[in-house]
Amino acid sequence: MAPTPPTDAELDILIRARLAAVGIDLDQLPAGTVPDPVTGSPGRDSVVASLRSFLRGTVATLSTYRLPAPAGTDPAHEAALSQQRAPMLYPSISTAWRES
Repeated sequence: MAPTPPTDAELDILIRARLAAVGIDLDQLPAGTVPDPVTGSPGRDSVVASLRSFLRGTVATLSTYRLPAPAGTDPAHEAALSQQRAPMLYPSISTAWRES
């Protein structure tokens, strides 16, 4: 059974909770969709709508991405190997952490 996509209200709760966790209060933005003419701040409703769209589109796309398995991989092991993280770009950093 496929998961049920979240409703707008559920996404609004998620958005507000995640932003509140990092200290962002959406209630400081002007109400509605019209930007504040003095400061240029976007309206609260347009910000939430934009974040909802981002969560429904980009996040869903990124969550289904799998790294390609190395060439010649046994098909039985492809799914597991495609979940492996890419090697670190700067391994000297992790080496320094392990040696200290």
